[in-house]
Amino acid sequence: MTSPTSRRVGPAALERRRARITAEIAALGLPLPGSLVERRTRCGNTGCRCHADPPQLHGPYWTWTRKVDNKTVTRTLDAAQADALRPLLDNSRRLRELTTELETLALWQVKEDPTQPDP
Repeated sequence: MTSPTSRRVGPAALERRRARITAEIAALGLPLPGSLVERRTRCGNTGCRCHADPPQLHGPYWTWTRKVDNKTVTRTLDAAQADALRPLLDNSRRLRELTTELETLALWQVKEDPTQPDP
């Protein structure tokens, strides 16, 4: 959607976009918080291939990291588990994008309403 500073956005356009966003949110699958990271590491054995030139690192090791009660929790996953969680993490990312856009629409609506305070 175009920024309201570049052109005036009418209430009907805002409502149509809001309806499309809420429909997309309703169609999303379960959102899973956190991030999925692929890691490759070196071990402590100096004669190992991970210390060679060029190094051949161990891994990949998949980790899922998230916050639980304000503490970081990390779980190591196998490749199948990582593949299963990836769509849920993508749903969470998309949900955040859509809610941010809904907030932006609300700000535009408040800005266009002369009875509301200037945001």
